[in-house]
Amino acid sequence: MCVIGDVHGCAMLLDRLMEKIESRDDLEEIIFVGDYVDRGDDSRGVIDRLVERDRDARVTCLMGNHEDMMLTFLDDPAGSGRRWLRFGGLQTLASFGITGVAESAPDDEMTAVGEAFREALGSERDDWLRNRPVQHRNGNVAVVHAGAAPALPMEAQNPGHLIWGHPTFGRTPRSDGVWVVHGHTIVSAIEPHEGVIGVDTGAYATGRLSGVILSPDGGLEVVEAVE
Repeated sequence: MCVIGDVHGCAMLLDRLMEKIESRDDLEEIIFVGDYVDRGDDSRGVIDRLVERDRDARVTCLMGNHEDMMLTFLDDPAGSGRRWLRFGGLQTLASFGITGVAESAPDDEMTAVGEAFREALGSERDDWLRNRPVQHRNGNVAVVHAGAAPALPMEAQNPGHLIWGHPTFGRTPRSDGVWVVHGHTIVSAIEPHEGVIGVDTGAYATGRLSGVILSPDGGLEVVEAVE
């Protein structure tokens, strides 16, 4: 299994990392932890690449909190649009050719931007984004975007905690032996710690997109693409 961290609009890094990964014949699963959009300059390119790759039965693309924010914006641009714009939505809009948007725009302008973005995004991308799963399980490994409640079994988790995080995740060890691999929180190095492995190395800020290959015998191998 290979788990890939937050891409955040870094299409070139995604291409470079996938060249390394797809040349291998020992990977039965390739899991993306979410946050494909925002912050980087080519969210559109990232979405299109992943929509295509998701046709491969080995590939699973999870929901991230930035996709969640983007979809909330599409459903209610005047009510929730400004929050998304503050957290990288402006870059996503620009990748779809929508520029000149201000975070302080009045409601009618936000509504117009939402309509323009819905048209530019198109129904195929919209449907794909809305149908992302929130976790993936393989044996004693669970892959999520942000975190999980340590005291609850994975099948009983609140989807919001999996997408946005839980206050005790990473602080309180799980007691069921499940390892949780996640993105969302930037780490300087990918290292297992008390049943948790973070794989987000901040591609948009550091120029490093990372993944981790987990083998059935417990081995761990880090793979990276750099600018």
